[in-house]
Amino acid sequence: MEKIELVMMYFLTHKLLLSLCVILLVIVIRRVTITRIRGEVNFLSEDQRKWISRTKNGAFTLLLLTLFLLWESEISKFALSLTAIAVALVVASKEIILCITGSLQRASSRSFRIGDWIEVGPVYGEVIEHNLMATVIQEIALQQGQYHYTGKTITLPNSMFFTVAVKNLNFMKRYVYHVFTVTVKETVNLYPMVPVLLDKIDEHIADFIDIARRYNHMIERHAGVDLPGSDPHIYITTTATGEQQVHFKLFCPTVQAAELEARIREDFMTLYCEQYLPVAAKAVELEYQSA
Repeated sequence: MEKIELVMMYFLTHKLLLSLCVILLVIVIRRVTITRIRGEVNFLSEDQRKWISRTKNGAFTLLLLTLFLLWESEISKFALSLTAIAVALVVASKEIILCITGSLQRASSRSFRIGDWIEVGPVYGEVIEHNLMATVIQEIALQQGQYHYTGKTITLPNSMFFTVAVKNLNFMKRYVYHVFTVTVKETVNLYPMVPVLLDKIDEHIADFIDIARRYNHMIERHAGVDLPGSDPHIYITTTATGEQQVHFKLFCPTVQAAELEARIREDFMTLYCEQYLPVAAKAVELEYQSA
């Protein structure tokens, strides 16, 4: 008994050798069994084929189960190692996976293409390159209402497209709704100035107003929405502290927006000074004299 126990301990210690012995034993048993089933006949019957198939499948199952039980601890450790490696790889490559899927999302939705103007969060620019990992844009100073390139190149990881809304500003490359505001501190009636300012604006935009109307109509048909229109708009509001604000909205060529704003501001200040500053100066003079 002691010798048998020593032999068993030796084989359990050397599992590779034991595995080879098990494989040889199963192969020998399968061969002997198939030989006995086959017998001396030249042609196999249906029952013989069934038993031979069952013997082969049973031998393979028995061998697989025995080896699994024999190497169970090693297999468990190996599986845990693979799981840890897989988790580490997923965590380490999370951003890469998000960038690739973001690129697929962009391609499937056709949200923009090279040459389009886009807005991604606080960033505005023209798309100059995109690939699986990132999108490169040339920054445009839209927030200041200048519509010119800043000279900065921004690389956006495609993972941003899952967390930040992407706005396509492509139609703004030619024409734009340019909005700006003039603030007036004095409390005066500004509404008589509105028709005069509109006439002056019509003079400034006379060269392109027909093209602007056609382009505006084309954008409406393409987008399927009713846009404000191509005619200039002026409206007046007040702030919380009582100042008046004159808001201007123009549909004009993007390259001319800053120049038109400067001209309209000049017209407003000229008209305002002509109509209201002499009155205000006279009121101050009378108040000074009465004091």
